[in-house]
Amino acid sequence: MPLDRYGVLVGTLTEHHRDPPDEQGRWFHVNLTVAAPTGHYRCAVDVDSKQSATGVQWRLVTLPPDLLPTLGTLSTGYHPLATTSSSGALDYIRHPAFRLTDGCLTALLPRPVRRWLAARAWSAGSHLEAATALESILVPGARTAIFGEPFERGLGMHNIHQNQGDPAGSQWWAENGTWQDGATVVFRPDGRYDVFLSKFTSQSYETDGAGHPR
Repeated sequence: MPLDRYGVLVGTLTEHHRDPPDEQGRWFHVNLTVAAPTGHYRCAVDVDSKQSATGVQWRLVTLPPDLLPTLGTLSTGYHPLATTSSSGALDYIRHPAFRLTDGCLTALLPRPVRRWLAARAWSAGSHLEAATALESILVPGARTAIFGEPFERGLGMHNIHQNQGDPAGSQWWAENGTWQDGATVVFRPDGRYDVFLSKFTSQSYETDGAGHPR
């Protein structure tokens, strides 16, 4: 089944920091603190593990507000979102703001070519490079939106990355789903949005209607 809960937190970024170095091999995060009326949320953006064989990929995009029309209407706070194209939810593969090529044209290309084209749009590197890319758009005091899944306990957000395309047999296969991808969105003074998207190299660039890899 897809994520149990999905939504977007809108608030003010107060600070951010990286997980401290350790030798446990745990997943490495950039932690954002976002202030909202109910309190301060810890938003853990997963940027891979320093000991993991699974690499991380990311995209940085700047969007005009009309490509994320629902976002500008939301009040400060957490908002649950239906996993549909009309709710304001994000989908890296299907949302027109992030879709890489025209669907009709892409369908005519061999699948290996489609995947090659998609891969070229993503940067790849270490968890430190991914963290640096994310930090490049973070502005303490700026209005910020975090798409993902709220913590089961306490104020916080996680799964702030692609949440579909995990391969069969992986521990995340059951959480695959469309229109439930995570992202960090920073509101710019000029009205546009800076957006950080991330995925893992094990996740597919193409998925079926259930969010499973094709």
